[in-house]
Amino acid sequence: MRFSSFLVRLFCRVLIVGSTVTIAACAGPEKAKPADLGANTALIGVRSVWSTSIGLVNFPLDIRVIGNTFVVAGSDGNIASIDGRTGGDLWRAALSTKLSAGVGSDGRYSSVVSRENQLITLDGGREIWRQKLNAVTLTAPLVAGARVFVLSSDRSVSAYDAATGRKLWNQQRSSDALVLGQSGVIFALGDSLVAGLGGRLVAMNPLNGNVRWDVAVASSRGTNEVERLVDLVAGVSRVGDQVCMRAFQSAVGCVDGVKGSLVWSKPASGATGLGGDDVALFGSESDGKLIAWKRLDGELLWVSERLRFRSPTAPLLAGRSVVVGDEFGTVHFLSREDGAPLNRMSTDGSPVVVAPILVGQTLVVVTQRGGIFGFRPE
Repeated sequence: MRFSSFLVRLFCRVLIVGSTVTIAACAGPEKAKPADLGANTALIGVRSVWSTSIGLVNFPLDIRVIGNTFVVAGSDGNIASIDGRTGGDLWRAALSTKLSAGVGSDGRYSSVVSRENQLITLDGGREIWRQKLNAVTLTAPLVAGARVFVLSSDRSVSAYDAATGRKLWNQQRSSDALVLGQSGVIFALGDSLVAGLGGRLVAMNPLNGNVRWDVAVASSRGTNEVERLVDLVAGVSRVGDQVCMRAFQSAVGCVDGVKGSLVWSKPASGATGLGGDDVALFGSESDGKLIAWKRLDGELLWVSERLRFRSPTAPLLAGRSVVVGDEFGTVHFLSREDGAPLNRMSTDGSPVVVAPILVGQTLVVVTQRGGIFGFRPE
């Protein structure tokens, strides 16, 4: 079977479910060289206010924000709750085990998953229980309502009592031979638990796992298992009961969370999540193009090629700026109106590994080397 260069590179991020082996090394053509950014003309003020570290991050990171604090984890099992105003630790724990996913938190309980498929939960900074999972898990657990919810790579969703670790229920969907080796979608919407299962968004009763509605955002296509991957990827944009998301290399779309119906879906070729508000959605395509869509109907607003081949993260909308990190550790502030550059800041030179987040008035960025940087737009 002959694959295109894109598909060869894709194998770096695909998981063989049956043997739970991640394919981590691939050969492919040399990546296109990104265009020079030119001189930085700062049209808005941004200043660095603090920095700290969590250790190497080489797994699909998620960060949980609770008020003015956030919880973050590193690959070696270090977890910290950090004050977004100062960068100081509220607590820090070392689990002495390497992680495959993390971290979910409700401010009290925090959960991660180890490479040995153990779900590990802490109360504050103190470990209280571990439970063995049946499958590799790359998506950070969701901690809500005194429960821990886990989306695993075999497309199962399970629930545990946050205080005791007792397993409460499991919802299993049929799994394809291959699934995407990156973080998926799981979140709370009203009184429902919502998860991405393949290219479908599914709402469940969090008490027992019973399905309330099931919406197809994208359908499998292509002639082989790799081309048919359409898993929903982490990073959703929620406004009220409407949730917009990306299906891997297939589509972006919005779902009405009350009716359980698809509002719209448009073809798109990207692998990272979305950001936005009630007017517009923003996303990065696989070649680095930034795209803005109307939230109402998915019609195109603008396309910017300024960051092509720089592997930008999912975007954050912050005021008038669309903020993304790139594989060179640069944080870009772009105009929400047309993608024009407003400012850029440097970190430690290693890739920014997750979409920037806002913690109070502080913009927080995490890099692959484990650097955590706080910036304050002015």
